[in-house]
Amino acid sequence: MALVMQTQQVASAYDRWTPVYDMVFGPVFRQGRAAAVRAAERIGGRILEVGVGTGLSLPSYGAESRVVGIDISEGMLTKARRRAARLPQVEAIEVGDAERLSYADNSFDVVVAQYVVSAVPNPQAALDEFARVVRPGGEIVITTRVGAEQGVRVHIEKALMPLTSRLGFRTDFPFALYTDWAAHRSDVTLVERRALKPLGHFSLVRFVKQDMSARAAA
Repeated sequence: MALVMQTQQVASAYDRWTPVYDMVFGPVFRQGRAAAVRAAERIGGRILEVGVGTGLSLPSYGAESRVVGIDISEGMLTKARRRAARLPQVEAIEVGDAERLSYADNSFDVVVAQYVVSAVPNPQAALDEFARVVRPGGEIVITTRVGAEQGVRVHIEKALMPLTSRLGFRTDFPFALYTDWAAHRSDVTLVERRALKPLGHFSLVRFVKQDMSARAAA
């Protein structure tokens, strides 16, 4: 992943996607959205959805949840705000950068990031921010593209990177990025990796943030 993506480049790409995003990506990501919301709702409470996009997931959250949605694309957020207008579970829709979240430590019970980590310039920085703002005992729920680990698809994904990075996402995105990140932290544990239908190119990934104070006391 030597190719460098820039934050403004990603924002501009998704501004361009805004008019057709629901039509193009809505059906493709439907099962992943549903799985992510179900996982988040098992924890409940205050939920941060990073990369809320046009707000396709927002109506699926329960009335007892308090959802804050952020995105770097102003165009996307215009649609998200319209969707959120009649949803009492939505606390706020705001401009935000996944790599530089404006919230205090331990502010949320769950952080949801749907198809976001493979679209940010610095995935590890975004993951660090998710871990910072979620409370101990809370979860980071991710739906993500997972790159091939062998075969012809590996070479195809690498070859497509110059194009797809301009469109706002990576095709060459190994799962090792997640396991390597978790291995260098003592406060997060990978608890689930599940392939999503129809083709298994996407996965649901869940991390639990450990309560380090409880560990120290023990």
